[in-house]
Amino acid sequence: MNLDYSAEHLAFQEEVRAFLAENWPPKGVDLDLDRAAQVRAFRLKAIDRGYLYRGIPRRFGGSEQTADPLKARIITEEFIAARAPREIEGNGISRVVPTLLQWGSEWQKEQFIPPAIHGDHIWCQGYSEPGAGSDLASLRTKAELVGDEWVINGQKVWTSRAHVSKYMFALVRTEPDEPRHAGISYLLVPMDQPGIEVRRLRQITGGASFNEVFFTDARTPADWLVGERGRGWEVSRTTLKFERNQLGGPEQGRELYRKTVGLARRTARGGGQAIKDPEVRQWLTALEGFVLSSYWSGQYQFSKDAKGEDTGALGYMNKFVTMHTIGMEVARIVHELIGDDSMLLASAVAHGTGTDTGEDSAVTRRPTRVVGNERWVNQILGSLAATMGGGTSNIQRNIIAERGLGLPRDV
Repeated sequence: MNLDYSAEHLAFQEEVRAFLAENWPPKGVDLDLDRAAQVRAFRLKAIDRGYLYRGIPRRFGGSEQTADPLKARIITEEFIAARAPREIEGNGISRVVPTLLQWGSEWQKEQFIPPAIHGDHIWCQGYSEPGAGSDLASLRTKAELVGDEWVINGQKVWTSRAHVSKYMFALVRTEPDEPRHAGISYLLVPMDQPGIEVRRLRQITGGASFNEVFFTDARTPADWLVGERGRGWEVSRTTLKFERNQLGGPEQGRELYRKTVGLARRTARGGGQAIKDPEVRQWLTALEGFVLSSYWSGQYQFSKDAKGEDTGALGYMNKFVTMHTIGMEVARIVHELIGDDSMLLASAVAHGTGTDTGEDSAVTRRPTRVVGNERWVNQILGSLAATMGGGTSNIQRNIIAERGLGLPRDV
């Protein structure tokens, strides 16, 4: 594993730094431009220089660069250091775009990819249903082709951002007589129509970012089918791969560890700093072991990827290790450190310190800052949700065993 940059990549690093020094923060801009317009203008310059959306063809709004993991990492590092806007986050760019690039028709790419890049369209994911979460192949929402439209009936649940989304990408059953995996299709669905009802789901934290979505003769054009009819399960695996990569990564673990150590330094325990308590130090040392193992595994995978080599079973483990093992251990330690403050979040949200946010559009929107220990309660409660998002931890174990290690499926 060689983590040193070559002379070529060091020169590229200086090039990126010079671009950022010249263009961010904006200098001499029109004062009539608001923050969102400034961010959009910067992103367009960065795309033109080949720094953002590198894997997306120019005809769809990307910069169409040759894949180079080292350059991609340099760009990320330098943009973070300069606090410059990076690629927009959300379902559109992280899930819909890569899926359409692999499976979509030409007109679908032209219509849906550019607005996703610019944050003009917000997307939600219609996968989970009551009784079909981890066992997604059990889904029952059905779509019937009637003339030149699909007519959809059924229900989705835990649908993030459905209340603010313009479109949904959904798995629906179109071949009811086929085996479970073979009868599913992947549809794009407009959300603003009479046949769709969205109901908010209030969470224990007081927020309501999840929704139930009900379809009653909802409609979408026949050619909004992605991939072939009945092959939606295969298409969906592309989306899920990007979702799991988004949910779990070694850098997230390092950041969580750093913040947990900071909390231990600020918190009193046994008449002194918690960081000086032998038991707390033992917890943090064990946590650091998990974090470093995850981090260096990520570096090894990155090095292999940079050389075009397969990472084997390791790639299947990132989400599980970061979101389950590390996330749950951080939650346990934090709960011990903040004690009764873990009861405070409900009051904070009730008084307006918690804010729902939608998908990033032209500029990142942030919730109102909570400054007390109650801000950690989202980590404690969120660690439970993280063991389910993108596939439960038990499902992840099965994926590691079957796809990564080649073990046989249970009978």
